[in-house]
Amino acid sequence: MNRHKSFLLALDQGTTSTRAILFDAQARPVRSHGIPLRQIYPANGWVEHDAREIWQAALACARAVLKGLQAGDVAAIGITNQRETSLIWDKKTGAPLHNAIVWQDRRGAPRCAALKKRGLETGITRKTGLLLDPYFSATKLEWLLKNVKGLKGRSVGASRSDQYKDVAFGTIDSWLIWNLTRGKVHATDVTNASRTMLWNLKTRAWDASLLKLFGVPRAILPDVRESRGDFGTSDPMLLGAAIPILGVAGDQQAASFGQACFAAGDVKSTYGTGCFVLVNTGEKVPRSRNRLLATALAGSSGERVRSKRLAARPVRKAQYAIEGSIFIAGAVVQWLRDELGILAHAPDSEAMARRAKAAPGLYFVPAFTGLGAPYWNPGARGAILGLTRDIGRAEIVRAALDAVCYQTRDLLEAMRRDMAAAGLSRLRALKVDGGMVANDWFCQRLADLTGLTVDRPVVTETTALGAAYLAGLGAGLFQSEHDITARWALDRRFHPAMKKRERDLLYRGWLRAVTQVQ
Repeated sequence: MNRHKSFLLALDQGTTSTRAILFDAQARPVRSHGIPLRQIYPANGWVEHDAREIWQAALACARAVLKGLQAGDVAAIGITNQRETSLIWDKKTGAPLHNAIVWQDRRGAPRCAALKKRGLETGITRKTGLLLDPYFSATKLEWLLKNVKGLKGRSVGASRSDQYKDVAFGTIDSWLIWNLTRGKVHATDVTNASRTMLWNLKTRAWDASLLKLFGVPRAILPDVRESRGDFGTSDPMLLGAAIPILGVAGDQQAASFGQACFAAGDVKSTYGTGCFVLVNTGEKVPRSRNRLLATALAGSSGERVRSKRLAARPVRKAQYAIEGSIFIAGAVVQWLRDELGILAHAPDSEAMARRAKAAPGLYFVPAFTGLGAPYWNPGARGAILGLTRDIGRAEIVRAALDAVCYQTRDLLEAMRRDMAAAGLSRLRALKVDGGMVANDWFCQRLADLTGLTVDRPVVTETTALGAAYLAGLGAGLFQSEHDITARWALDRRFHPAMKKRERDLLYRGWLRAVTQVQ
């Protein structure tokens, strides 16, 4: 690696925005640029994104952070993305055939219910680690193949798969890779593949029986590569130089990597649009008995990297995680701001929560797109319960932040049981990241309502940081995960201050509130 190649470019394509962050050789953020992403709601419970808008924003953000610099000084690109969001496009024209269907979208709920009725969920979970829910990509892709003009009615039989030779499916990482390489690479990584409900965690390959079940032709699927891998090179006309793409991971696995959760038992919780808690379970594929998910972590199969572009050394073995997902976290703050006008700016939620009066019995259940783990009820809808005449805006804001804390405890309670069954030590601390954790009141409340110490790192944008680390390892800027662990730095630690009796009493009220929206 030439010494002058001292930058890493991370593309972080999220649910509500697209960003690029330029890191230096020490993984310190140097520049960043973001563009909000428009949300499209075609019907109740449906959520879409314009894939063209995503690509144009990613390109604009990358160019913005590289302005005035030599693109040739960038050692590698790392990509992290909103997971499960799915699209199909025309390989010849590069044009999307439909809007991308977002992970929050619930149009696949009837199909999932029908498959559950047939008793198929257990088999699907055994193969994929996932539960039958429209959250994942399989029913999204099935819907696209059945409803997009020009695709409906095509045979998906193996003998006629050539009918789909010009159609490509991908999650957002694949879409960005395709565009960056001008269509030369159609690939995804193991973390994103593991969220499609079409990829087998044990065989680490697309599962033929699941493809048949959902009517998906193998020809349209991307190649699956390790997260720290070779995903081609950006076209030099796009950014000013041919830059290798050496790291790709779904947002939550990227955040886990950025939080240096490399050992079994390490746990992190990310608070963005949703909330996602992951605990590293090591090299064995886990099985949750508490309606959580098993998923692949960013890593590799342990084979020696063969690409000349990557450092010629053995890389770590495959690792897995148990994950709990909350659909609505930061999105509830966004809703209070944009739809109700209670907040002028999202950071105002901290000051409002601090001045809120005590409101016993007030609970906000933000089930706008159903409930995620451990309930998995796509039909649930949001509610504010326990309203009295003296409840005002501040109290509602605090109840919304409390809801994120209670939902986190839901996940942690289930995770504790799964960790015990897997022989992992009891949780003592929770590493947190994402936009919401800039709020000190929220972090303290999270510690109080979960009973865990909450550790906030200096760099809270760990999703982009994880993508940069993956790319940097591939480019040789970092030698090992020990280098990354040494760079993790604590900003502040929040210790629980609430008594257990009070914490448990409040949580029981939350559980009663949840039963009323299901």
